[in-house]
Amino acid sequence: MKWIVGLGNPGPEYAKTRHNVGFMALDELARRYGIVFNQSKCKSVIGEGVIGGIKTMLIKPMTYMNLSGEAVRAYMDYYKVPLEDMIVVYDDLDTEVGKIRLRYQGSAGGHNGIKSIIQHTGTQVFNRVRMGISRPEPGYAIVDYVLGKFPKKDSDKLSLMIGNTCDALEYSLNNTFEQTMAKFNG
Repeated sequence: MKWIVGLGNPGPEYAKTRHNVGFMALDELARRYGIVFNQSKCKSVIGEGVIGGIKTMLIKPMTYMNLSGEAVRAYMDYYKVPLEDMIVVYDDLDTEVGKIRLRYQGSAGGHNGIKSIIQHTGTQVFNRVRMGISRPEPGYAIVDYVLGKFPKKDSDKLSLMIGNTCDALEYSLNNTFEQTMAKFNG
């Protein structure tokens, strides 16, 4: 079984914000495979299905971004699943809007959701798909930027990025993460 954790904030006021691209990607993956988020446990909403012949759990923590590690830890402890089978999908200021970057280890890079996961798992080694949101203009507060919505001019790039993220996630289920990085880190 594989598990994919999309990071974001719960509630309609955050639904289309830059910080919620992880949720957006999981929603699209769920749509593609007819997966319904119908379980509420481990501080998350969870959808279960089969993608590419692999049982896959889609997990959206409901802890708010900065406490995402609590949900990841709760899921790990409850289901006794290895961290190697997890992929985390989240927004990245250092990647251009529309682009994705895959990594299997590294620091949080200032991302509080990743910082929380590292804190609660005790490691920086886990698979990640970083979805680009670019940096704001100088003088623009980071918190206002990440909690802001994408401008209309970025809608095509956003759709493409969500599609590419889903393609990478699908591919990763039947290939090593190194192979997935080689294919999607163009």
